[in-house]
Amino acid sequence: MLPISARRVHSLAKSLHSRVHAIFTLESLFPGWNNRSRNAPMTRILLAEDDNDMRRFLVKALQNAGHDVVSFDNGQSAYERLREEPFTLLLTDIVMPEMDGIELARRATELDPDLKVMFITGFAAVALNPESNAPPAAKVLSKPFHLKDLVNEVEKLLAA
Repeated sequence: MLPISARRVHSLAKSLHSRVHAIFTLESLFPGWNNRSRNAPMTRILLAEDDNDMRRFLVKALQNAGHDVVSFDNGQSAYERLREEPFTLLLTDIVMPEMDGIELARRATELDPDLKVMFITGFAAVALNPESNAPPAAKVLSKPFHLKDLVNEVEKLLAA
């Protein structure tokens, strides 16, 4: 048997916990969840999240809340899409390959100053650091979070 570090065990346990939590959370959220009018326009959300499972859960939760979600696994691809079409909200992880979420948000708000930004991250202190160049009006939601809380925070941000 190969030795495994305590850090790796902690990382694996944390990852497993968040995935199991997300699965049970999704199942509890879906019944009667969409309180939007059938004629209300869908909000366009651009999601950048490099974790495939997390991205899938977030997309499903936001779609069930009545939002139109376009998702990417890296910041560069998300930015390229943002240059092609408008979105109401950028929902992004911070630590991602090719372009991190803070750089994505900075460039995105240069293209569209009215774009609302929410970071979803395990590194909230990085986003809140004034030297990070993150858009000052961006909201930060720290991982792990309940999917219902994510949807509620998205709704609050969109209503503001």
